[in-house]
Amino acid sequence: MNKIGLYIHIPFCKSKCPYCDFYSLRTGEADCESYASAVKSSLQSWAERTDKKADTLYLGGGTPSLLGGEKISRIVLAAKESFDCDGEITVECNPSCVDGDFFKKIAAAGVNRVSLGMQSAVDSERKKLGRIADVKAVEQAINKAHLAGIENISLDLMIGIPEQNEKSLAQSLEFCASSGATHISAYILKLEEGTWFYNNAQKLNLPDEDLTADLYLQMVGFLEERGFSQYEISNFAKPGYESKHNLKYWNCEEYLGIGPAAHSFLDGKRFYYPRDIKAFEKGDEPIFDCDGGDLQEYIMLRLRLSDGLIFSEAKKRFDDFSKEEYIKKALLFERAGLVKTDENSISLTAQGFLLSNGIIEKIIY
Repeated sequence: MNKIGLYIHIPFCKSKCPYCDFYSLRTGEADCESYASAVKSSLQSWAERTDKKADTLYLGGGTPSLLGGEKISRIVLAAKESFDCDGEITVECNPSCVDGDFFKKIAAAGVNRVSLGMQSAVDSERKKLGRIADVKAVEQAINKAHLAGIENISLDLMIGIPEQNEKSLAQSLEFCASSGATHISAYILKLEEGTWFYNNAQKLNLPDEDLTADLYLQMVGFLEERGFSQYEISNFAKPGYESKHNLKYWNCEEYLGIGPAAHSFLDGKRFYYPRDIKAFEKGDEPIFDCDGGDLQEYIMLRLRLSDGLIFSEAKKRFDDFSKEEYIKKALLFERAGLVKTDENSISLTAQGFLLSNGIIEKIIY
C-alpha cells in the first residue's frame, strides 16, 4: 500500500502580508497552545479511522515557526506516532521567527527540511512585500538550520513583484545560488481578490506581462546553470532534493490535510476543512468537495512537471488510456516551441509553462 502525505496547516501570522490570500490570523500564546492540542487530537482521530501510513509531513501556513520549537516538535512527534511518518518532514519558517534553539528543537523531533519565506533578496522589494526582516536574517536562518543538522533548505522566491527588474532579480537569484539552499520555489505574483495588493494594484508599479515573462525565463536559465533543475512549473532543485511531499500532489497521489483551509485526497474523494479555526478546534468534520483522481485530473497535474505526461505510467494507472489523441493535440503547440512530444511522453517547455493553463486545457479537452 502506497503511503500518503500529511499536511498540517498552521494558521498564525504576526501580520498579514499584502499579497497573501492564505487562511491566517494574528494570534497570542493561548491560541497557539489550544491549536497545537487540536491538531494532535485530529491526528489521533484520523489514525483511528484509517490504516494508511505516511512518508512525508509538511507544516505550512501561515507561519508555522510562530508556534516555537517545542509546539512544532509535539505536533511532529504526534504525526509520527499516529501515522508512522518516517520520511521527509518539512516546516515552513519566517526568518524573523526562528530565534534561539528553534532549529535544534525541531531537528531533534525529526524535521529534516525547512522552507524559508524569503520572497526576495532585495531589501527594498522585501519591504514592499510586507517582510519584516532584512535579507541578513534569511542568511542567518540558513546558517542556524545547517548548524542544527538540517541541510535540506528551500527558499521561496517571487517573480513579477513591485519594482522588480532584471537586475534586482539577478541579485535575488545569486543569493539563492550561493546561500547553501538545495531547493527554490519560485512563484509569479498573482493578485488575489480581497488582498491589499488586489485593491491597490494601480499603486504597485508592477512589471508588465512581457517583462514578467522575461523575468521567469531569466530565472529558469540562471538556476539551471547553477545546478538547480526545474522539475515543476515553479520548483527547482539540486539533484535528489525535489520536494517529495509536493510531488505527491502533482502525481495525483493521496494526502491528508489537517487544520482550517487544509485540503485532502483520500480513497478517491477530495474534501477540505472550512476556513474556521473555531470549527476545527471543536472537532467539526471536513466538507466533501468532489470525486478525484480521474484521467483528466492526472494529466492536468502531470503536465505541471518537467517530465510531463509519461505514457507508460498513465497506462499502468488507467487501462483505457490512449496516447494518440493527446499527441495529436500537443503537436499543435510543439510547432510554437511550447511543448515537447515524442513516442514516450508530452511535456511543456519553459515557454510553455508561462501559458500552462491554456495549453493543458486544450490538450485535455
